Amino acid sequence: MKIVLVNTICSRGSVGRICADLYEQLDQRGDEPYMAAGRSRLPSYMRGTVIGGPVDFAGHVLRNFFRGEAGFGSGAVTKKFLSWLDIVQPDLIHLHNIHGFYLQTEMLFAYLKQKDIPVVWTLHDCWPFTGHCAYYDFIGCEKWKADGQGCHHCPVHGKVYPYAIFKDNSVKNYRRKKEAFCGVKNLTIVTPSQWLADQVAASFLGEYPIRVIPNGINLDVFKTLSEDAQKLRDRQQAGYRHRTVLGVANYWEERKGLSYFERLAKALPSQYTIEVVGLNSPQISVLRKKCPNGRLLGMKRTANPELLAALYRTADVYVNPTLEDNFPTTNLEALACGTPVVTFDTGGSRESLTEETGLVVPKGDFDALLEAVQTVCMEQPFTREACRKRAEQFSKEGFAHKYVELYDEIRYNN
Repeated sequence: MKIVLVNTICSRGSVGRICADLYEQLDQRGDEPYMAAGRSRLPSYMRGTVIGGPVDFAGHVLRNFFRGEAGFGSGAVTKKFLSWLDIVQPDLIHLHNIHGFYLQTEMLFAYLKQKDIPVVWTLHDCWPFTGHCAYYDFIGCEKWKADGQGCHHCPVHGKVYPYAIFKDNSVKNYRRKKEAFCGVKNLTIVTPSQWLADQVAASFLGEYPIRVIPNGINLDVFKTLSEDAQKLRDRQQAGYRHRTVLGVANYWEERKGLSYFERLAKALPSQYTIEVVGLNSPQISVLRKKCPNGRLLGMKRTANPELLAALYRTADVYVNPTLEDNFPTTNLEALACGTPVVTFDTGGSRESLTEETGLVVPKGDFDALLEAVQTVCMEQPFTREACRKRAEQFSKEGFAHKYVELYDEIRYNN
């Protein structure tokens, strides 16, 4: 089966790694996968194409800044991409993030309707059914719901991605998306969390069948220490009361909860150190000034999964104070490395945890977060074995198998 995967980037970031893992599993099965990336190079082993480039990306970004039209630029590169699809003639197209300033989404969906190619669309956020934003939990907006009037007077159009700085175009964008994205004959929506599935069902995309397939991770990279290495580490730490709190994100925005780590650094006892991965240089400088005692260590984002796994393994607790999210793969990565998780009850973040693997606290409740961190670190109620066992339910192989089953089902019924 020829399957084209479409996403903003490949191999980098959580969704990029998901696409690369899925490509590899399909290739090993004997299918003929192709990767269409918006603006990143493809690994040498991949068949596929890069849709856009720096010049087109810059033009699309400027179009959005001034006209509020994210997803409605990039007409020329989209036309070339559709011509490439005609050459490949895929049996199925699997869309992931189609936003990110590299596609003219109306042209894409007009093509899908005309060609009647089966489509799987995995939603990793809420952008496809809003007039602007990728998430709305932080401000509690419900204008996007299908039983309302649609998006209008967006309160965050210039403040959050995709940053329509000079114009609120949410009314028109909502209508254009609804007209473009609805009416595809053979389209199945997949969400990584039940939370997002419920959101989709309440939107204008609720006309489509919806499946929940949780994200998968590479359990050969994100893993616990060997038994001998763990025994050695335990002996070294015997009687040593120092505790490490870890936070990881690709980009630390307000919605990711960076400020909660600043508060934890001031409120936790002296034997705690907090490590935050994924910061940019200005953020690191600011944190050094705010927390001069050295108990909050900022690190830049790493594309090295082995290094990230090592950081997870050396932490006593992984903290995810996200205020808007879908199904964070960082929770899974921490669990796979044997590290329990403390998270706000945000989106689908709780869906990766069990009572044996972490604690979920009310969103935004700092006192509850502080107490949960100390409970995990001092009482040690969760074991490495339980965390690892839970993570094994989210292997990249099992994740890919569920998609393959869906592909086969769609093809059989088509």
